[in-house]
Amino acid sequence: PDGLFNESSMQPGDCLVGFPSSGLHTNGFSLVRSVFKTDENPSVLYRRFEGLQHGLGEELMVRHRCYYPMLEPVLNLFKGLSHITGGGLPGKMPAVLPDGLAAEFRSGSWTVPPIFEIIQKEGNIDPYEMYRVFNMGLGMVAVCSEADLSAITDKIPDALMVGRVIQRNDGPQVTFTDG
Repeated sequence: PDGLFNESSMQPGDCLVGFPSSGLHTNGFSLVRSVFKTDENPSVLYRRFEGLQHGLGEELMVRHRCYYPMLEPVLNLFKGLSHITGGGLPGKMPAVLPDGLAAEFRSGSWTVPPIFEIIQKEGNIDPYEMYRVFNMGLGMVAVCSEADLSAITDKIPDALMVGRVIQRNDGPQVTFTDG
């Protein structure tokens, strides 16, 4: 609902807090069908790839995680919240960022589930395209002040500090840096 978060209070240095996904959730299935040619060869859905706990089909159908029960106690600490669906991090984060600010994610600060690495390898997909299509292991990202970070991570052990809000220059509104 309008007014739930105060995006105007966002500033450089605010924290990006990621909440792990349970898998693909609901996005990227057209690309997956193309990569694995599931229409021509549905038996590939039963194939077990190294790193997966199930066959490919089961792994793709892992239930979408419901974030509300976990987030509800700390919603008042968020300045913004982005559900990472179609468009991935580059497509969804700009909607919560005011003009003049950008999101800088630290690559390696969260675990990318094996399913995404398998899709990328099997389809020879550019890393940026993977982040544009899939959630890459982050189903939800919140913006909070550094002062509120420990209150959030104390209540939600799965919460991860995955980046910072930075001043935006002429570049993209979402960037990725190493470590």
